[in-house]
Amino acid sequence: MTKQQLKNSGKLIKKTCMPKNDVTEDQVGEIDKGKFIEDRNVMCYIACVYSMGQAVKNNKIVFDAMIKQVDMMFPPEMKEPYKAAIEKCKGVAKNYKDICEASYWTAKCIYEADTENFFFP
Repeated sequence: MTKQQLKNSGKLIKKTCMPKNDVTEDQVGEIDKGKFIEDRNVMCYIACVYSMGQAVKNNKIVFDAMIKQVDMMFPPEMKEPYKAAIEKCKGVAKNYKDICEASYWTAKCIYEADTENFFFP
């Protein structure tokens, strides 16, 4: 997929997860630019996106599934740096029992590890 196709596929996930978590475009529209608002609904929106991308199973982040999604969906030039960022952030989720918090802090870690290739719908 190209970066644009990736963005387009993310729109469907976004349309599903935004109303489920009662968030606005202002709250979640710039996550991919590093705007992480520490708000419960935003955290759960991120968990919803991860769930829809099959990266959450039984209220835990499954990093192998996340890497598999990157391999399937991301443009070739983004794959390796993004997977390296995921690897770097594997331990973050262990610090949180709550899936919303674990997802939020994992996404933020991945963003900080690779701001250039970070993607979030």
